[in-house]
Amino acid sequence: MSQQQHQQPARRGSAIWAVVITSVAGFITALDNLIVTTALPSIREDLGGGLEDLEWTVSAYTLTFAVLLMFGASLGDRFGRRRLFVLGLGIFTAASAAAALAPGMNELIAARAVQGVGAAIVTPLTLTLLSAAVPAERRGVAFGIWGAASGIAVATGPLIGGTLTEHISWQWIFWVNVPIGLILMPLALLRLKESHGPTPSLDPVGTVLASGGLFGIVYALIRGNIDGWTSAPVLVGLIGGAVLLVGFVLWEQRVKHPMLPMRLFRHRSFSAINAASLLMFLGMFGSIFLLSQYLQTVGGYSPMEAGVRMLPWTAMPMIAGPLAGALSDRIGGQPVVAVGMALNAVGLGLWALAVEPDVSYTSLLPALIVCGIGMGMFFAPSANLVMSTVRPEEEGIASGANNAIREVGGAIGVASLAAVFSAQGGYESATRFVDGLVPALWVGAGAVALAAVLAFLMPRQSKADGPAADLSTAAPAAF
Repeated sequence: MSQQQHQQPARRGSAIWAVVITSVAGFITALDNLIVTTALPSIREDLGGGLEDLEWTVSAYTLTFAVLLMFGASLGDRFGRRRLFVLGLGIFTAASAAAALAPGMNELIAARAVQGVGAAIVTPLTLTLLSAAVPAERRGVAFGIWGAASGIAVATGPLIGGTLTEHISWQWIFWVNVPIGLILMPLALLRLKESHGPTPSLDPVGTVLASGGLFGIVYALIRGNIDGWTSAPVLVGLIGGAVLLVGFVLWEQRVKHPMLPMRLFRHRSFSAINAASLLMFLGMFGSIFLLSQYLQTVGGYSPMEAGVRMLPWTAMPMIAGPLAGALSDRIGGQPVVAVGMALNAVGLGLWALAVEPDVSYTSLLPALIVCGIGMGMFFAPSANLVMSTVRPEEEGIASGANNAIREVGGAIGVASLAAVFSAQGGYESATRFVDGLVPALWVGAGAVALAAVLAFLMPRQSKADGPAADLSTAAPAAF
């Protein structure tokens, strides 16, 4: 008994450290999704970049993060989760310093891509390390703390980015990660226990095919208005990217340990909710990318003021999310998610109707609130819908697939809405900015409206039938 009494406090202390380390790591990797948005005008002014460079500054992170997310989880299972977690933190921290020191846009974009590599290793391992350290009966609380940390990062990212940019410099949106990473690495080595998961063969071919295909598509969307949609580089990007993505699907169907098992998509509900998630993030992230610039370039607000004014959209899910979760328990997740997406589409439409070069912020506020409520109604219930379409042993891999698809949607959304913006407007004046913003918002609203239709039409079904999944490539939810 005495030995057990001594072991329990030690185990409890280890669990607390695991919660702290993984939650802080999840916070900084989630933060870098949106912290850069309110710094974009300052970066453009300082480094002389154009719209194309700003798109890559955002998309380089989300694209590498999305493609490597499930691969990072597999690396941890095979070579040691703590070891890869520390390695990922090291990559993320070094890339953050490189981004802060970047003398030009090319160097900044490259650093952002490497940041995404580090985040793709760290994020899925936070929950597997947490699960290994915390007793089963307390994991709900631990996961709740982790989820709250990531949610706060997403909600406050634009505000933190704007505050640092305004009061210090835009470089500090990256410098802030460095001391945190340097503290977390030795703490992880000292306080986290090493653990391994199933050790299947990795899928480097699938990773290369997916990376190349998505890069080609995003490259073509970004360069289309610059080089011409029929120019050789753009056509090569579109056609080559499509061919590589088809090759990825064919490869995943035949390889023994696929990065993304295609059999999951045979279930209509799983395919529908993932297609809806991609469209939702396409419209949402593309619009946020433009909103942060509109508030400063046209509205005349400082970076911090712009961050504060984005809170009705980005922070509203912290309020609406728990209520939506409770509602989905009563009536099911499908109608809640569908209504949430519909509200997002309505909010973007209201924004497109209201926006003018000299419009007041109060005229835009209802649209931002509606978008925020809709986003809150989407997040938690959609995750539950993903889980409800697969068997329990497939939940990890299904969650990882959904998170990767969401991030891909965000990267494509920034590129596609910016392409619409640059075709119709530009940075020359407030009027030109609005000329490009309005049609881009309608495209975003259309994408999210289509997502709502898919959610409304999604068939209700029980846990999917079929063979059990190999969990070796599973990645926990990113957010």
